[in-house]
Amino acid sequence: MLSQIQFVCFAASYLVALALEISRLFLRVPIRNIVAIGFTAAGLLAHTIYLVMRSVRDHDLSPPLSSWYDWLLLAGWGVAFVYLFTVARRPHAALGIFILPVVLILVGVAYLFQDVPPFPRDRAMLAWGLVHGVFLLLGVVSATLGFVAGVMYLVHSYRLKHKLPPRQGLRLPSLEWLQRSNQRASIISPCLLGVGLLSGVVMNMLKFDQGMAWTDPVVWTSGLLLVWLIAVLVFEVTYKPAQQGRKVAYLTVASFVFLGFVLAIVLWGPSGHASPNAYAPETIVDPSATDGAPPPGGGGGR
Repeated sequence: MLSQIQFVCFAASYLVALALEISRLFLRVPIRNIVAIGFTAAGLLAHTIYLVMRSVRDHDLSPPLSSWYDWLLLAGWGVAFVYLFTVARRPHAALGIFILPVVLILVGVAYLFQDVPPFPRDRAMLAWGLVHGVFLLLGVVSATLGFVAGVMYLVHSYRLKHKLPPRQGLRLPSLEWLQRSNQRASIISPCLLGVGLLSGVVMNMLKFDQGMAWTDPVVWTSGLLLVWLIAVLVFEVTYKPAQQGRKVAYLTVASFVFLGFVLAIVLWGPSGHASPNAYAPETIVDPSATDGAPPPGGGGGR
């Protein structure tokens, strides 16, 4: 019953926000944007709590966040997050008329799949592993490109500030183009890396006691990296564009250094993450099927 109430809460919040967005076609209300953003934020918060509660339920019954119902809700959550982030930057743009219906469709279709059985544990592991790998790869690429753009911005800014003549064969893009590239990287890379890191958390939950310990260096350093990237994202949203420039460039460079530190721990540090069997599907054991017997091959997937 509590789950049903929570589902109705965030679905109704999105519906009210959509109604407010549609009303802009007929009425002019000064506080409409603030109210619409408030309802969307409330819906996203309820949506987040609902997904978290589903992810920490009894995993002996079914894998966490590994059914069509969960995946459609996650897709709806992602679209709603992008909408809220975008409308916070451009509150007067009529984005909700086009984006919020997609959120409601995803949530509605998810409700139709509510009683469909979840994926088998090995299939769920492979699916989350694909998400984990692809999004981390794209996040690393985005952070690397942001790092390069940040270094070029700092070099170009230094040359202009000190009125140094351009060196032959070293023609750099304009500061405006480099600043836009830095801004995009500071937005895109945290989102991609965040999805990759959170999907890794789900994978660890799928493995029960066969997964990495939550005190593993990769786990807590990845958590710190996620907090840092969120802070960079908040800075990008709230800081005045006229005052960014060098500060964003420094942040993208620092983010890349932080990311390199985490990757170094993954590859060479005292962690089980880089082990060939760290996330091998064959090491996943369902406790309900073993009746207390040791896993084949002696256990230990780390």
